[in-house]
Amino acid sequence: IRRLPAVETLGSVTVICSDKTGTLTRNEMTVQTVASGAGWCEVTGVGYAPQGGFNLDGRAVTVDELPLLREIAQAALLCNDASLKESAGQWQLQGDPTEGALVTLAMKAGMEPHFYQEEYPRIDAIPFESQHRFMATLHHDHTGHGFAYLKGAPEKILDMCHLQRMDGEDAPLDHAYWETTMEQMASRGQRLLAIAFKVMPSGQQSLNFADVEYGLTLLGVVGIVDPPREEAIAAVKACRSAGIGVKMITGDHASTASAIGKQMGIGDGNGAISGVDLERYDASQLREVVKEHEIFARVSPEQKLQLVTALQAAGDVVAMTGDGVNDAPALKRAEVGVAMGQKGTEAAKEAAEMVLTDDNFSTIVHAVEEGRTVYDNLKKSILFILPTNGGEALTIIAAIVMGRMLPITAAQILWINMITAVTLALTLAFEPAERDVMRR
Repeated sequence: IRRLPAVETLGSVTVICSDKTGTLTRNEMTVQTVASGAGWCEVTGVGYAPQGGFNLDGRAVTVDELPLLREIAQAALLCNDASLKESAGQWQLQGDPTEGALVTLAMKAGMEPHFYQEEYPRIDAIPFESQHRFMATLHHDHTGHGFAYLKGAPEKILDMCHLQRMDGEDAPLDHAYWETTMEQMASRGQRLLAIAFKVMPSGQQSLNFADVEYGLTLLGVVGIVDPPREEAIAAVKACRSAGIGVKMITGDHASTASAIGKQMGIGDGNGAISGVDLERYDASQLREVVKEHEIFARVSPEQKLQLVTALQAAGDVVAMTGDGVNDAPALKRAEVGVAMGQKGTEAAKEAAEMVLTDDNFSTIVHAVEEGRTVYDNLKKSILFILPTNGGEALTIIAAIVMGRMLPITAAQILWINMITAVTLALTLAFEPAERDVMRR
């Protein structure tokens, strides 16, 4: 807790707006599905250990049988900043969990990261940002050929593509096929990432947005699973019993968010509201939408601030989670800003009243319970002290009115307050929580 008054405010929270990845989920990414123009391929294995294989129509296949799978895995490996290292039999990730899952996919396909990074050195890159929702890297092989790889939000990447890879050749992009495929993958609770490439001039040494705005070839879409935290599911249920609403705010696909929300017990079947939808609402409409819906997908950091403001305008006391620099305004605006301790930026932590050292949603719920307990114990202490002080005051007032000598001196009053009233009231401050503290 960075600001102590936030403890009491936590007890009054009526809505918790939480990110999905790493807070409601385990942040342990695994690629489970690879979709290409030729169909779906299931990926076996769990976690970051490169142990597993590929199944097509129920039978095991190799990347030699599916050349397009090798192209997808190579792109996922090269357009990547993460690395995996084995230590004492455990594979440890350095970097972003989503990128770590893509490195694992490539290693399952038999690719050695260092070899491919030396064979196709990176010349330049466009890092991922929430505004443009993709990452791009420029590479050259040792024979002078240049090419760019991209990965990012499928709807963004598809708008930049006009071709798709099939059977070793480029074919016109089939939008209907990809929309249906992505909807089916997302309905299974998978996060979606599209992967594309573009041939570049051999002498090009820099990569700009204009270079990748159009003319891309779609290689495929990967579906990544991130299972919900068991303790978070129980925490969401506890919030409902306590009369606290839980809003899931994520940058993932709407169908993915809805599927995870269903597993978590968030949402009532109304579906998710996307960031594009939020842009169409005015202030009064937004207040109605945030009261009626619990899942918001493809939301930008700026829209998080709008959601917090709309909830406050509707009379709610809001706790908001965030981890990025752009989340700072929303964290500052909320009554209780909650920053992520492990993946959060310093700007987010400075703007927040509370920092989660474990990035776990259930910790927020425990903090709310603690806040309610502190508030209850303050009321108990005040109710205990008031009768004593009231009795002293009435005794002195009665003596003055009747013209009698004061029955108690100032020193005696101090003694009673310090030894009897305040000291005994301190014990009430350490009272454990009432059994129904989270059922009010």
